[in-house]
Amino acid sequence: MLPTDMGQKKKSCSLMRFKMITSRNKIKIAVGLSGGVDSSVAAVLLKEKGYDLIGVTMEIFDGCGELKEIGRHGCYGPGETEDVETAARICKRLDIPYYTFDLKEAYRKHVIGYFKREYLLGRTPNPCVVCNQRIKFGFLLKKAIEKGVDFQFFATGHYAKLTKTGGRFLLKKAEDRSKDQTYFLYRLTRKQLSRTLFPLGEYTKAKVRKIARSMELETAYGAESQDFVARNDYAVLFNEEEVKSGDIVDENLNLLGRHRGIIHYTIGQRRGLGIASDRPLYVTKIDTENNRIVVGDRENLFSKGLIAKDLNLVAIDRLDRQHKIGAKIRLNHQEIPATLFPHGNDRAKILFNTPQMSVAPGQSAVFYRGDTVLGGGIIERALRSN
Repeated sequence: MLPTDMGQKKKSCSLMRFKMITSRNKIKIAVGLSGGVDSSVAAVLLKEKGYDLIGVTMEIFDGCGELKEIGRHGCYGPGETEDVETAARICKRLDIPYYTFDLKEAYRKHVIGYFKREYLLGRTPNPCVVCNQRIKFGFLLKKAIEKGVDFQFFATGHYAKLTKTGGRFLLKKAEDRSKDQTYFLYRLTRKQLSRTLFPLGEYTKAKVRKIARSMELETAYGAESQDFVARNDYAVLFNEEEVKSGDIVDENLNLLGRHRGIIHYTIGQRRGLGIASDRPLYVTKIDTENNRIVVGDRENLFSKGLIAKDLNLVAIDRLDRQHKIGAKIRLNHQEIPATLFPHGNDRAKILFNTPQMSVAPGQSAVFYRGDTVLGGGIIERALRSN
């Protein structure tokens, strides 16, 4: 949702004429730029509408010496320098001011710290959810305001939609369902949503790349995805004392082998266990108290539901009755029919219509009503089917 009618026909334009565009209104928008195609096209679309834009980027990499940039970039990694340079060049071509803000300390504390704590407690964290709420839509904007950057809205290249109904801002799925990022955004508060814009909500990824190519943006042919850390090598975030080998046992506690440290395992994992067996085995439990990985048969992974804590409700004020919902229990999980129930203080119970595999504590469960995000919470525990 943009401050003016999104339904008007999009005009074609070229970067050559952007310098001649004058603001048709006084609305100032800070655009979060990552150096990728999505955020740069979001800036192009807003610039074309004549808004006053300011490009902003957060610097989060604090020089972890063990992290090498080989292959795909990571959100956290030495490739950040290249991303910042790319974002700066995009802003220069669009003739808009550009600022970077040092958020290394906040990121280390609120994202890296959280990520490590969760893994060491045997849970599966989701750093992107925390980063969006605390860093990108939190500390970044706070730091920009402290430094005197004047803006009314914050725009990003996320694939999501916002609508306003009866004074409430609703978070909705993107037009391109294959790229929808509402799962990562469900923890945004109503205040954060009220000043946020998602210019790509009505676009498909293919259309975004087409726009980037037509504008001859250098981001048009960039890599499709980013890992949390460079090469997804998050083990370098832990020291030797934090990563200790231990036993791999079956559900009867029979010793089957040794693991490399519990941070390398998650519920439902089958590959990389390093044990011989005459049948497929999966991680069914991470026993942090005894530093053990428990494995079992596939049928032991199914759950009839889950308990979620630390709720963030978006489309409803309180959870005081049951709701028929679509539930998503991890990013790449297909949304499935379920029933949502209140379950004590700041908790919810979700019962699936059909049992689901690999419900991992620490991940987020997001509840939908149609294309609208009702809310979500952190998975506390699975409700086993057997």
